Amino acid sequence: MSQDKPAVLFVCVHNAGRSQMAAGFLRHLAGDRVDVFSAGTAPADSINPVAVEAMAEVGIDIREAVPELLLSDTVKHSDVVITMGCGDQCPVFPGIRYEDWPLDDPAGQTIDSVRTTRDDIEKRVRHLLDSLKMSAADEPLA
Repeated sequence: MSQDKPAVLFVCVHNAGRSQMAAGFLRHLAGDRVDVFSAGTAPADSINPVAVEAMAEVGIDIREAVPELLLSDTVKHSDVVITMGCGDQCPVFPGIRYEDWPLDDPAGQTIDSVRTTRDDIEKRVRHLLDSLKMSAADEPLA
């Protein structure tokens, strides 16, 4: 990990749902103790409105999030890279911790389905914080 604070990168294909929800949770729970990034291998034009709605239900606003293209430099400067369905399109560099979270893509899903994915992401982000030896800044959201 970086000396000051860890950098975590969430990667999914379109960077419009899963990775944006995960980044939203980590920013909310860790505050400024973690540098949080998200990107996609084939970014969408805009964030998934159902993901925005699901996150708003737990008090996290991701409306201003913008899908970003995954760049090798972003991966190189991360301590932890969490992939979500982007397969082998994510570059791998030595010394970086990688995890793959098999999560349903919210694209085209109902709000009920996205809520299930959101809640799974929250649990995984809380576990990630524990593994980074950090506690969440608040109590459970959902």
